[in-house]
Amino acid sequence: MEPLFYVMAIMGCADGNVQCTEARIVPARYQTMAQCRAALPAQLARNTDVPYPMIGASCRTAGAQVAKADGKIRRS
Repeated sequence: MEPLFYVMAIMGCADGNVQCTEARIVPARYQTMAQCRAALPAQLARNTDVPYPMIGASCRTAGAQVAKADGKIRRS
């Protein structure tokens, strides 16, 4: 199973930072959300070629995620 990691999405937005859409995913992987957020300014500076009036970025989880079950059986 692939481990959990964080990726950064570069978002392109209309004027006023509305109607944002994902323009690309930065190819770097981060081990923690804090590392991803710390890299936001540098990655935004590297991705200014996105054809939108405004750009932003968002960190999110990627990789395998396991849901924990409570072990109870539910029947209808």
